[in-house]
Amino acid sequence: MALHTLEFELETTSGTASIPAPTHVGVTGSSDLEVILEPSPAGKVAVRIVTPVTGFDELWKRVVKKFTDESALAGARIEINDNNATPAVVLLRLKQALTQATAA
Repeated sequence: MALHTLEFELETTSGTASIPAPTHVGVTGSSDLEVILEPSPAGKVAVRIVTPVTGFDELWKRVVKKFTDESALAGARIEINDNNATPAVVLLRLKQALTQATAA
């Protein structure tokens, strides 16, 4: 199975949330995904997605943009290793990772 890699950056001008330390949630299993959040300079969110599914680049960008807008994430590096997760599962894992990263 060939994997598709998607990389992009989102500008975050109104965000205030930050990631104090790297965090990892989920597992790359059937219909699930793994999310790794890492601190990054404020103003940009760098995203790397590895998935077996092609043709959904714009949907991926919309889902991650929705997450960054709702969470007010100011700067981070997001890595997603996907195995056919639905957009709802993607949002769930992203929110779970942010909650875990900011809990202290």
